[in-house]
Amino acid sequence: MIRSGSPRLVLGALATGPRSLWFARHGQSEGNVIRDDAERRHAERYELGMRDADVPLSDLGRRQAVALGRWMAEQPADVLPDAVLVSPYLRAAQTADLVLAEAGLTGVRRGVDERLRDREIGEWDGLTWRGIVGEFPAEAERAKLVGRFFHRPPGGESWADICLRLRTLLADVARELEGARVLLVAHDVVIQLARVVLEGLDEAAAVELVHGTAYANAGLTIFERRGGGMLLERYNWTVPVREQGAPETRSEDAAVGR
Repeated sequence: MIRSGSPRLVLGALATGPRSLWFARHGQSEGNVIRDDAERRHAERYELGMRDADVPLSDLGRRQAVALGRWMAEQPADVLPDAVLVSPYLRAAQTADLVLAEAGLTGVRRGVDERLRDREIGEWDGLTWRGIVGEFPAEAERAKLVGRFFHRPPGGESWADICLRLRTLLADVARELEGARVLLVAHDVVIQLARVVLEGLDEAAAVELVHGTAYANAGLTIFERRGGGMLLERYNWTVPVREQGAPETRSEDAAVGR
């Protein structure tokens, strides 16, 4: 369990800015299905047939996004987002389209921000962990030594790199969306590391959070402004999707190491 001790000094953690932050992961993607199948078969590789950025939602992923939007349509208007930021990846954009249409929020301010993109894993792209160990045995050992938070795959990003881009994003949100209710549609590890940044978690707590949580497709994480900061109200919340009758899935987007 992640524990909080004495009060933390969290630099750039939105002492001012938005009224609320709703982070939604995209619905199940076709890439999730392909990678899950590779893991079940103990395969070393999986083939997407396209750039990761162009992978669309699966049929189930579309149902999940619609379910989340229908749930939002049932909520009081004064809690719903009035600004939306979306990862540039297709699966996130499709999720945002479906959620906003079902919720009746097609007229809200909307922007695309590359800092919400999924983790870049460089030369490990298309490999399961079994494949990484098989093709990059020395790098796999180095990853274990350096640790999940700071290890950067060849040509890719570490979790610390993602935290850096999220810090700049959140600083812009604080400055430009004062008092807004913001929906951010992104990816599993990006949402989890946004929580790390907002709560000022250290390396050990960050690893426990990300490794210990299989973040659900279309799952919600909600921060609300309380006093001088943002307070976590919900994390990896799947009730909206399940209430609307869509199955829950928790596929990872990429290998995170062992």
